[in-house]
Amino acid sequence: MYDEEEINHASTIFSALSNPTRLKILSIVSETKRPLHIKAIARTLRMDYAAIYRHVAVLKEANLLQIFEVGRSRVLSPLHGEVVNHLVKQAETIGK
Repeated sequence: MYDEEEINHASTIFSALSNPTRLKILSIVSETKRPLHIKAIARTLRMDYAAIYRHVAVLKEANLLQIFEVGRSRVLSPLHGEVVNHLVKQAETIGK
């Protein structure tokens, strides 16, 4: 049986991954070979910068993204991208 800390950690991650926009953000960042500006992601998803930043904050809290300050810009880099890709692929098989 999992202990309370493990359950809470897993819950934080699954909660972060439960939103389609956050999954799209992770997908975009994971597909590139270099860090991306939040503004580029906002343009790609045709969303407001502030809305994307709120989603990014959730992903950062779940330890799924890194945020780097570059001048006045914020740049994203994925953490554990291969694990997220594996989870998404596994989710596709559930219920089929």
